[in-house]
Amino acid sequence: MAGAPNPVESLREALLHSPDNLPLWRTLAEMLMQSGDAEAAEQVYRDALNRFPRNAELQLGLADAFTKQRKHSQTFVLLEQLVKQDDAPPAAILKYAEALERNGQIPDAIAQYKLAADADPELRDNAMEERLGISSFLESEPEDVIDGRQRLMPEEPSGVIPEMERPDTTFTDVGGMENVKEQIRLKIIYPLTNIEMYQAYGKKIGGGILLYGPPGCGKTHLARATAGEIEASFFSIGLNDVLDMWIGNSEKNLHELFEAGRRSKPCVLFFDEVDALGARRSDMRQSAGRQLINQFLSELDGVQSDNDGLLVLAATNAPWHMDPAFRRPGRFDRIIFVPPPDAEARAGILKILCAGKPQKDLDFKTLAKKSAGFSGADLQAVVDIAIEDKLQEALKTGVPQPLRTGDLQKAMKRHKPTVKEWFASARNHALYANEGGLYDEILDYLR
Repeated sequence: MAGAPNPVESLREALLHSPDNLPLWRTLAEMLMQSGDAEAAEQVYRDALNRFPRNAELQLGLADAFTKQRKHSQTFVLLEQLVKQDDAPPAAILKYAEALERNGQIPDAIAQYKLAADADPELRDNAMEERLGISSFLESEPEDVIDGRQRLMPEEPSGVIPEMERPDTTFTDVGGMENVKEQIRLKIIYPLTNIEMYQAYGKKIGGGILLYGPPGCGKTHLARATAGEIEASFFSIGLNDVLDMWIGNSEKNLHELFEAGRRSKPCVLFFDEVDALGARRSDMRQSAGRQLINQFLSELDGVQSDNDGLLVLAATNAPWHMDPAFRRPGRFDRIIFVPPPDAEARAGILKILCAGKPQKDLDFKTLAKKSAGFSGADLQAVVDIAIEDKLQEALKTGVPQPLRTGDLQKAMKRHKPTVKEWFASARNHALYANEGGLYDEILDYLR
């Protein structure tokens, strides 16, 4: 007697005859998920989305298939795009909150969880509320809760301006990265060294550059070298210099920082981790966060002040989290990808890191070839490991030995490049959220 028909194959056969039947696609994918075949379900969801590209239920199902396969970076990118849609279902917002929690972005996870719970109270998850530290505060006003903790008493604004620097570092101290340096010259350096020519064309001196790329690849060093190249004042601004837990104080701090830069022109204001200050306003639950972004945009525009001669550099590991308004002309209108150092840069970095240390016949060219994909921070770790090994030997023998090429090669085998995880996430954004080819440089680099 013939066996019972396979329901999965029956559905596939039905889809051959009725490929535009959305319920059939969903049923097939859900059946595969229930059977534990998330990989096959992923393909079904992808095929269905080719026919119904903006269907939220299919996108949510694909996110589940990614999660089952532990493809967390793909999950994150997909959910990030899904929740931006006007008709995003509350279940998608909840899953996005879970993804943010996995990434350690607790304040954002809290905001998204609250949005989902407000839209559909049945989605409330006691265990998740406990993990986020919001169990007792969900009924509080959003402005009364910060990172899952209620404000207890007012605090005075910090009002602390970071120390102004006059860096003596220049581009000669930055190995490699010639394309990045040339773009900075065009935007910042040439206008200051050819003032009359730019004034003749009515071109203002100033503007903003956003440096993005994996962590540890020299974005801060490059910003400091830019200031040194033009002998400008330099303010390195971190989150603690701006953010204040009380409404209005963060905006005042930001304004004072820009005013300090305007008083010291020519001046480079460098904002590190700028995505934390300029996140997408559409992602924010609290109006205070949106007000800070509006203030930032106003300062960049120079609405009430003259920004001529004020140069704004910013660095981020996650440009896709920034509000698109920052990319308009006159703001961060030049966005530069800072990749891991090339071979020339790696050789230069290693030479600098080994300077002043006992060494013998170090072959920096060979070491550069062996360290492809290493960031500047990775190379620092390699040198540290090699020195620790030498110290252990010296403590045993009582005789210090110099660093040799083999010592650093051995250390490289013990330290793996840290940028791979960043590129895995960045690649998904470049493939699935690359508005206007903004992240084409990432794809070019990966090729």
